[in-house]
Amino acid sequence: MGRLDPVIERSKALSYRNAKEILPRELLDEIQRYVRGEIIYIPKQNEEKIKWGIKNGSRKKYDKRNSDIKALKKGGMTVDEIAGVYYLSSDSIRKIVSG
Repeated sequence: MGRLDPVIERSKALSYRNAKEILPRELLDEIQRYVRGEIIYIPKQNEEKIKWGIKNGSRKKYDKRNSDIKALKKGGMTVDEIAGVYYLSSDSIRKIVSG
């Protein structure tokens, strides 16, 4: 079986709810003037967005790693040595240290 279209693959991961069960009748009627029988995506408002990595803990992990890298550089390790320890490129280490 071949791969699905990326949009279809993504939509499979999203769940949907019937608008009749959520929206007031007047709003549903208005939306149906534009779209009928299709699945639409309604994005969260900006203040509801969670920054990258906060929900799954990745941000905290990378912040700690970057802090450790800065401490190693300050302690005298070279960029190349740190790159070897963390399996990152020297350019990546330089960006972390300078940021």
